[in-house]
Amino acid sequence: MKAIVVKDEAAGTAGMTLVERPAPEPSINDVVVQVHAAGFVNTELGWPSTWTDRLGRDRTPSIPGHEMAGVVTALGYGTTGLSVGQRVFGLTDWSRDGTLAEYVAVEARNLAPLPGDVDFATAASLPISGLTAWQGLVVHGRVRAGQRVIAHGAAGAVGSMVTQLAREFGAYVIGTGRAADRDAALDFGANEFVDLDSEPLENVGEVDLVFDLIGGDIGKRSARRVRAGGTLVSIVGPVEERPADGLAIDFVVESDRAQLSEIIARIRDGRLRTNIGTVASLDDAVAAFNPTGRHRGKTIIRVRP
Repeated sequence: MKAIVVKDEAAGTAGMTLVERPAPEPSINDVVVQVHAAGFVNTELGWPSTWTDRLGRDRTPSIPGHEMAGVVTALGYGTTGLSVGQRVFGLTDWSRDGTLAEYVAVEARNLAPLPGDVDFATAASLPISGLTAWQGLVVHGRVRAGQRVIAHGAAGAVGSMVTQLAREFGAYVIGTGRAADRDAALDFGANEFVDLDSEPLENVGEVDLVFDLIGGDIGKRSARRVRAGGTLVSIVGPVEERPADGLAIDFVVESDRAQLSEIIARIRDGRLRTNIGTVASLDDAVAAFNPTGRHRGKTIIRVRP
């Protein structure tokens, strides 16, 4: 099969190459999926799991990518809940070869059925962004109607999902980003917008929940915006400054079939819109991951036409 591989962390996305690799075989409780579309997050080249297995052993050259949509072609021993020929989408294991390939082996529990009226590219854009937003807001943040929420990066792949879901649950959303992101953030449902390059975050007053995708100084300043009993949720590592009288939670997104089903239901009925930027073929993937201009939205690779 064709696959994109990475060998050297220092080379980054520029070091990716398209090669021929043996197609995977399904292990116990696995399925093999013929990948129709895959998503990619540039930061994953900095994750230890991209380069080593669960025991810390080198596993390069690795196939990156963890979001995908496709069709099940084989079942491993003991696999239940899915069938050959079924359309699926989901999030693959961090420490195994990923989705920038024509086929991928993945635990069946990490996948959800994909309805026939949702195209593969849309579905492939959802697992990391959608699950991150859902878990940060609903599971860890316990968002409720009437709360004030700061959604950092509100025009991005994850932030736009955070903004839309928070609005659905009845929150007042303060989106942040650069000046060029204002219109997009408001279009995704932010009630107001803060340009972090020129507008003081402190002007927004106290909030009940911060969803932090940035960290550093912005993360510290965000912690000071959280009112007593509020929560700062972060996906950029341990929180450097905690709210004075609230919770600080950092988490790593996990696959969850029930949550994927919640997300796809909202895509189907229009409550959620995905945020897709560049769409490219597998042959053109390396160029797509190394844009000459600013990167916006989720990059999707159409593995099959």
